Amino acid sequence: MKVHTRSELEKLCDEGLSTLYLPRPRISVGMATCGLATGATEVYDALRDEAAARGLDVMLIATGCLGYCQQEPLVDVRVPDQGHVLYARVTPDRARDLIAALAEGELPTEGALAVMPPPPAPPPTLGEGSPSPPELGGTEGGAALPNLNELPFYARQHKIVLRNSGLLDPTSIEEYAARGGYQALARVLLDLTPQEVIDEVLGSGLRGRGGAGFPTGLKWQICHDATGEPKYIVCNGDEGDPGAYMDRTVLESDPYSVIEGLTIAGYAIGARQGYIYVRDEYPLAVERVTQAVARAEELGLLGEGVFGTSFNFDITIVRGAGAFVCGEETALLASIEGGLGEPRPRPPFPATNGLWGKPTVINNVKTLATVPVIINQGADWYAGIGTENNAGTVVFSLVGKVANTGLVEVPLGLTLHDMIEGIGGGGLDGKAVKAVQTGGPSGGCLPARLFDLPISYETLTEAGSIMGSGGMVVMDEETCMVDVARYFLAFTMDESCGKCTPCREGTRTMYEILTRVVEGQGTPADLELLEEVAEWVKAASLCGLGQTAPNPVLTTLRYFRDEYEAHVTEKRCSAGVCRALIQLIIHPDLCNGCGLCRRECPTGAVSGKQKEPHAIDPEVCSRCRICYDICPLGAVEIVR
Repeated sequence: MKVHTRSELEKLCDEGLSTLYLPRPRISVGMATCGLATGATEVYDALRDEAAARGLDVMLIATGCLGYCQQEPLVDVRVPDQGHVLYARVTPDRARDLIAALAEGELPTEGALAVMPPPPAPPPTLGEGSPSPPELGGTEGGAALPNLNELPFYARQHKIVLRNSGLLDPTSIEEYAARGGYQALARVLLDLTPQEVIDEVLGSGLRGRGGAGFPTGLKWQICHDATGEPKYIVCNGDEGDPGAYMDRTVLESDPYSVIEGLTIAGYAIGARQGYIYVRDEYPLAVERVTQAVARAEELGLLGEGVFGTSFNFDITIVRGAGAFVCGEETALLASIEGGLGEPRPRPPFPATNGLWGKPTVINNVKTLATVPVIINQGADWYAGIGTENNAGTVVFSLVGKVANTGLVEVPLGLTLHDMIEGIGGGGLDGKAVKAVQTGGPSGGCLPARLFDLPISYETLTEAGSIMGSGGMVVMDEETCMVDVARYFLAFTMDESCGKCTPCREGTRTMYEILTRVVEGQGTPADLELLEEVAEWVKAASLCGLGQTAPNPVLTTLRYFRDEYEAHVTEKRCSAGVCRALIQLIIHPDLCNGCGLCRRECPTGAVSGKQKEPHAIDPEVCSRCRICYDICPLGAVEIVR
């Protein structure tokens, strides 16, 4: 079947509704990368095998990520007329118990995280004949279970980019259609001119979610008006920040939203060829988006005569080799062309002189996934979310030393405090949060005293950080900020393409200075030199990656200079992290001689008889802190 009319799209939607809202139990297992890493495959297999053994008629689905990655594996169970419950940290044994309870007609509350919220009504652009999905409540006797949206992790979130993640089968275009998918493309191709599409995106205030925050509609307008054919549209899925996995999750969990957004963008700027550039280190994302492109082509939603119109559009998947610099748009284009992934000077900008010298737009995964919602809901609706000049939502991967980790989508303007203390639950194990780094390895480290800052492109930049693509790393009181700056600088130094001298030599010089500081060999003159080199690299580097590489250094010098001075003048690491500046001792009055530290010490520095106090030989000790981390009695102390 080809989808060339709205009525044919409604049939596709009805097929999706028939699997989303079955008359029999539907069990969904979160099987994005985060779920797979925590054992979701084994849970899925246990559910399947136990249901087969008991003859239980259920529909078992592999879905994407709901965002609460810390609670994986997550299992979503929907039983008609009985309830819709989400279970957290499910093991194979608990999966089998769940099937056993379902076979007895029960929907247990043990191990349940929350009741799932009722599903949304069909999008208003669907025909009146489309069925409404049923509303399901909680379980009998499960009144104490909160609604998912009442949990602190979800209460402040507003999901637009992640609207479908974890809620549908990412391989099913029918289920994507049932949640409003391809309604926007139908409206664009059947009712709007390219300029009207651009005007809608311009009016929404959408800014690029890849880091720079350039107005999306303006970029489209420049390319639309540029001379030269053919034109190209590129989806940048080359996500390389440590701890960041927003783009990967969208491609794994909701690939059709990106494909629809890319197709709309192609129509708007006059492109007939699109590219999705995704790193090969994301095998599941590559698999899901490749399958989705093939299915869209099969239904006539890509290729010749999209939606029965004269618009032709093809998408090619390009698998990157994982170079961090290819996240920079000109390096990415060079990689697609088959050359070295190296940035080139701008201007000219890609919108007028991009792939093979032709007008090209590069948009991030999250930017494109947002476009269909803007078309469906309207520019004014989207502009009403967030703050002035910062419309809409932003997706962060909240990681590090924070109680609740995962993917978070919030309106722009929310404060860092609301993000870290409210959604994130504060520091891990009750420890105080010291700082947060936003924007990946090129972002800045902001102290807790600035957590009242609203999250926006301008406020983060003024504070010395960046929005970036959405990484957010939380650090607690046991984090050494000098060591953190060195860690992130090591990453950008290794990933520098080496094309320009400021980045190539400047990052190496900064890293060498920081190494001297953490090893107790730094001097006050080193701090002056470090700041001077950082400013030089920021001002003189060729591309945005080199220009932002010094941010961790400059912000830690700005906000945590006392830690640098303690390393240099007192030869002391207040966090007890830098090995050259600490010593480990065992308090004999606290040690019961259990021998755990002696067995685990990699250098044999711990000695002592069983059930008698142990001791650490400082000459042999490597200061790895394993004994400190594993001692059940807290008998090991870090002497700073």
